[in-house]
Amino acid sequence: MNQNANTKYSIGSVHFNVVSDGVYWYDAGAIFGVVPRIMWERQQKQLDVSYRMPLGLNCIVLKSEGKTILIESGIGGKPEDRLAASPLEQGNLIDSLKQIDIAPEDIDIVINTHLHADHCGWNTRVSDKNDLLEPTFRNATYLISSQEWEDATNPNERTRATYLSRNLDPIIDQLELIDPEKEHLVTNEIVFVPTPGHTAGHGTVVVRSGQEWGVYVGDMAQHKSQLERTAWASGLDILPLISMETKKALMEKCIEDEALIIFCHGEFPGVGRMTRTLNGYRKWVDVAPV
Repeated sequence: MNQNANTKYSIGSVHFNVVSDGVYWYDAGAIFGVVPRIMWERQQKQLDVSYRMPLGLNCIVLKSEGKTILIESGIGGKPEDRLAASPLEQGNLIDSLKQIDIAPEDIDIVINTHLHADHCGWNTRVSDKNDLLEPTFRNATYLISSQEWEDATNPNERTRATYLSRNLDPIIDQLELIDPEKEHLVTNEIVFVPTPGHTAGHGTVVVRSGQEWGVYVGDMAQHKSQLERTAWASGLDILPLISMETKKALMEKCIEDEALIIFCHGEFPGVGRMTRTLNGYRKWVDVAPV
């Protein structure tokens, strides 16, 4: 599907659009970790000459209780942000928002599941006035786990390549930190839920309305096969054993309740449900927009 297209879905009375920041190309071996290539290649056939695979940069925007809420902000538009991503003209978050008549200043709340560079890049931009970095969403509160913020602003040798100060420092005056061990009610319909594993402070965003619910899973997986298979933990997970248990519990609940799943790195728009085959295996099924 065209990365510049926007797609609309509903969870109860809450309507949301999937908005794309393009495609991010990343080493497939790193994504699949210890899974042998002969196995993961059956699931992921599109690779470039460097054995990188395309990852969607699917964000969502919705309105709840009078607030316009953006979940995730892609890889960004600053010059250095796009080195491993598709060019801006092939799909970028700001243009995607513009297509549904939303400007950056209209955003009231930005929620980051975590602060890896491909999930928070548009938190900041280069100012047109003085070439300095500034918050992209100047009227927004940025909601982030306090554990994630601590880890991102004090990175170690492994994590410093993806926790980038240019995405973090300019938003500090608009920051609201969330308890990493408790669910956080954003509105009565939107809940930030701690789901550690990919990082210690990683969270998912649950949307509830009426008898329906759905979940934006952040980086619990980079490929749908990792949601289907508990043991296929990403090589990028900081806490892989915890990630496996977190993922298994959430996917079982999604199957039981037929919850909608919004998948950041899936092929655009990355929306589906987890089902179970006759043999008892988990199986991802795409869901078309309304």
